[in-house]
Amino acid sequence: MSPEKWRNHLVLLLFCMISSASGAFFGLNIGTDMSNLPPAEDVVAILKSYQITHVRLFDADRHMLNALANTGIQVMVGVTNQEVLGIGQTPSLAAAWVNKNVAAYIPGINITAIAVGSEVLSTIPHAAPILVPAMNNIHRALVASNLNFQVKVSSPQSMDIIPKSFPPSTATFNSSWNSTMYQFLQFLKNTKSFYMLNAYPYYGYINGNGIFPIDYALFRPIPTSKQIVDSNTLLHYNSMFDAMVDAAYYSMEALNFSEIPIVVTETGWPSLGGANERDATVQNAETYNGNLFRRVLNDSGTPSQPSTPISTYIYELFDEDKRPGPISEKNWGMFFPNGTMVYSLPMSTSDLTGDSSGSGLFCVAKPDADSSALKSGLDWACGQGSANCSALQAGQPCFQPNNIQSHSSYAYNDYYHRMQSAGGTCDFGGTATTTSVDPSHGSCIFMGSSRSNSSSPFMPPAAPGPFIPGKSGLKLQFSGITYMVLTVLLAIIQL
Repeated sequence: MSPEKWRNHLVLLLFCMISSASGAFFGLNIGTDMSNLPPAEDVVAILKSYQITHVRLFDADRHMLNALANTGIQVMVGVTNQEVLGIGQTPSLAAAWVNKNVAAYIPGINITAIAVGSEVLSTIPHAAPILVPAMNNIHRALVASNLNFQVKVSSPQSMDIIPKSFPPSTATFNSSWNSTMYQFLQFLKNTKSFYMLNAYPYYGYINGNGIFPIDYALFRPIPTSKQIVDSNTLLHYNSMFDAMVDAAYYSMEALNFSEIPIVVTETGWPSLGGANERDATVQNAETYNGNLFRRVLNDSGTPSQPSTPISTYIYELFDEDKRPGPISEKNWGMFFPNGTMVYSLPMSTSDLTGDSSGSGLFCVAKPDADSSALKSGLDWACGQGSANCSALQAGQPCFQPNNIQSHSSYAYNDYYHRMQSAGGTCDFGGTATTTSVDPSHGSCIFMGSSRSNSSSPFMPPAAPGPFIPGKSGLKLQFSGITYMVLTVLLAIIQL
């Protein structure tokens, strides 16, 4: 196995171990709308290899469920949108669905939740009156099977049902859905379930007409002068992700529901887009998901709910090339079908802990910089600036992605690290900015990266940490041994 894959394996293993020990967890969505979907057994092998402890299926595929047997992985299964109407109208169909897709697999498979439809109100609004009856029918079927305490029922909602999500404190659900949402929230409260939220800062940013900076969408540090503040509560928001989650909390509060927790069932960033989708890049996807991992694993809540951690499912495991729509819609996957990662995860201790002491800064092109200005900066850096741009040549590690944004970032960073001690700055006519997030990707290693001096293979741990099966799935006993394991992993990552 290559050094790159060993390192990615170790980092993701570390993330999963820490998330299992904390109150929050992260999981992965598994979409199947792809032409080269691996066999279910191979998919599960990838999950086990990286110690993924939570997954969401968009249906209840029997091949996938059988492959997940006896793994301990917590599974969320889905009632498809096509099934919602029938299940909402006919209780016997709900009972048959639960018997076939849930009861038949427990206890061998750790099914913990059922998502009834996906974004039903915004994608099939004619089914809105049937959504809560469908959830009730599924819940009653679980009660009949004595599974209602183990398996929770909810339905993922899009941010689209909150017409104005900023400032969060004034957010409300679309008034046309008030009756449905009241019934929906009453069901969640009565059954002690949770609100499933699909939150995509990518769409919030590209549809925001430049109101918010991309750093805000990518969890990057924002200058004090540009802090995002809710003028009603004076709460500061360091990320659009947190603001979206709080908008959902405030929307529930507007209907007098205040103690229903939120689980983010979908979020992510596309790694490739069309000509008019310039923000869908490998670098931005790597930055977003890397910072999201760190955000989830710090086990804190949002500004309005600081003591409630945000468990999150990343969208998604693989790219789905058969999905309709623009190129970006097909490129959200974190893994290739062979189990290698599409992009790297954060590779330094500072990336994992949020420590930005000043060392480990990178100089990159601003996402909104003018292309001609970037071309001038690139030419200067590789010429008069004496940056080493050989890695940008065709066939070299940093040639791809072959675009001005990526090439300028590499050249800017090389110049910055070579010339900083002699007074070199990260400006380039206002087209550059510094970041603590390592922009290295694949075999393209940026100067200053903790990976720049690594040349030895990284061996994986002999065995995963001391996971023990429990009522709520795999949990990590955070003992002294575990602490030592985490310390060793962090040390290896820094090599």
